[in-house]
Amino acid sequence: MVEIKVERGRPTPEELAAVVALVQARAAAAGAGEPEPPAARPSGWSAPDRNLPRALPRPAAGAWRMSARPS
Repeated sequence: MVEIKVERGRPTPEELAAVVALVQARAAAAGAGEPEPPAARPSGWSAPDRNLPRALPRPAAGAWRMSARPS
């Protein structure tokens, strides 16, 4: 059992009931095993391995396009 303590103010019984209902709903949702949404995949531009040295493109037609493309 969890104890809720009012530190300041004088909440009405209706306000306390609303807080208790909110806490119970959040606890039930957390305990129901609802899967969390998957984390967003980071952009290729922010990948740490992007900073590693790599081979430069060979001189050829269109090589300049490959010079700025993420690997």
